[in-house]
Parts: sequence; structure tokens; C-alpha cells
Amino acid sequence: MLDDTSGIKSPSKRLLIKVTRDTLPLVKDKYPFLYLERGRLEIDDASVKWIDSDANVIRLPIATLNCLLLGPGTSVTHEAVKVIAAANCSVCWVGEDSLLFYAHGQTPTSDTRNLREQMKLSADPKKSLEVARRMFSMRFPSADLKGKSLKEMMGMEGYRIRNLYEQKGLEYGVGWKGRNYIPGKFEMGDMTNQVLTACNAALYGILCSAIHSMGFSPHMGFVHSGSPLPFVYDLADLYKENLCIDLAFSLTLSMAGQYNKHMVSAAFRQRVIAANLLGKVAQDIESILEIKNASRDCQ
Repeated sequence: MLDDTSGIKSPSKRLLIKVTRDTLPLVKDKYPFLYLERGRLEIDDASVKWIDSDANVIRLPIATLNCLLLGPGTSVTHEAVKVIAAANCSVCWVGEDSLLFYAHGQTPTSDTRNLREQMKLSADPKKSLEVARRMFSMRFPSADLKGKSLKEMMGMEGYRIRNLYEQKGLEYGVGWKGRNYIPGKFEMGDMTNQVLTACNAALYGILCSAIHSMGFSPHMGFVHSGSPLPFVYDLADLYKENLCIDLAFSLTLSMAGQYNKHMVSAAFRQRVIAANLLGKVAQDIESILEIKNASRDCQ
């Protein structure tokens, strides 16, 4: 990510640090994913090596990884994919710092324990409702949700979000006329809506990559349905208040009517890092689904 003021790369502002020999996971450790950008994956003596843009060569411990996240400027050879698949390591193609999710390559021998548990919970109406109730309880910690239907809890959430938008508008002195997003017409929204849309998309990208790397499916949700990525949207609602909504209102006046994608991206990254989102997602999924060691079972 380029620093907005100097044009120089600022590693401290990056969501995912540069891969070096010192930052590689040890063989004794189990690591959910590794993010790579601007380089090439090749094979050398039956092992996968990463050649970065500075011609540094790093051998990757593929057998200890759940997933490789390939960012901008990456290429991979056919032989490398074969070895990666044989090591049961999946591959995701993502945007810079995994802020956008494009595609996922599933290995034929990948572990499906977490996916099976997710399917069982999603297919059982009673268990699915309990999972949804645990999600809502994270947003309504003092409310008694026992016996409430999904429709009732969604109504509570809709009311909370509408009030939250109004509160943030008053707090930051920003006029708010409601959420307005037209697919494919980003520029049609007002400044706050544009920032909201951009931050939501970035959050979805991070969550989609995390869900895949843990061996779950983004397509089986418990609150949302009838959408492409319901489980992603389920989880996103847990983090939007601080990462997206508050940020959108706080940046609206700062940009003075001129949308600045670099400012939005940098501010969003800072909040994601401060919230330790990548670590929190694994813990929250484990708690919500009540799957012990969900973040490690798929290793």
C-alpha cells in the first residue's frame, strides 16, 4: 500500500506483512493462511519457492499452511499448483491485503470436518436458529433473546442499525438521508454511502478469505439467505459498526466532498489492524458455531 502523503510503501500500515524467512511459520506451528503479492510461485526440487519482486527466493512450508492468498502481481506455475494441491493447501485469489476476494481453488483432498459441521447446523432449523441467536446476542448482550424468532431478531437489528446511522450522523455532524446503494453505480451515492459501500466490500473480502482458509463455506448462512455469500454477510454484521459505519461518518467531512479511495483504504486498514479482525474472526466462528478448535481443525 502506498503511503498517501509520501508515495513510499509503509509496511506498518499494511494489514498483512511482507513474507520473509524470518516471518515464515515454523514447522511445529499450524498456520491458517499466507498472503503473497508481486512475485512468482515455482517448484525447485519438489518444494515450492516464492520469488518476490526483489528477486529474493523463499522456500514455503506448504505442508503447514491451510491456504495461500495470492494478491496483485502474482503468478504461479502448473507444477507449483500440483505440489500445493498434493499438500492439501488451498489457494485464493484476492485483492491487495485480501481486501477483495475473487476466486478460490479447492484441493480434492481438503479436510471437510468444519464444512460438515456447518452443513449440519445450517440444515437443522432448530440448531440454525440457535446459531443465529448467538450471533444476535453479540449485538444485544443485555437482551433476552430466548424464544424469539429469526424474524423478530432481524427486526431488532434493523431498528438498531437505523438508530445507529442517525446517532453517527449527529455525532459527526453529517446529514443522513438513508442507506442508498445502486449496484454498478457507486458514484450515485452521497459521500457517506460511498465510503460505506467501499468498506463493506473490503470487509466481505477479508471475511471470505478467512472463511475459506478455515475450511468453512461462505454460501451457508444462518441469518441471511438468498444471497451469494450469506455466511460472509452474517459475520460482517458483527463488525460493521466500528469498521464501516463509524468510519464512513468520520471520513465524510474529512474528504470535503471529494471521494479519496486512498484515504478510505488506509483508514480501513488501520481499524482492521487495531481490531485484530483476522484473529477475532476465527475465535468468533468457533464460539458462534460451538465447534471446538474450529480455527485449527482444518489444519
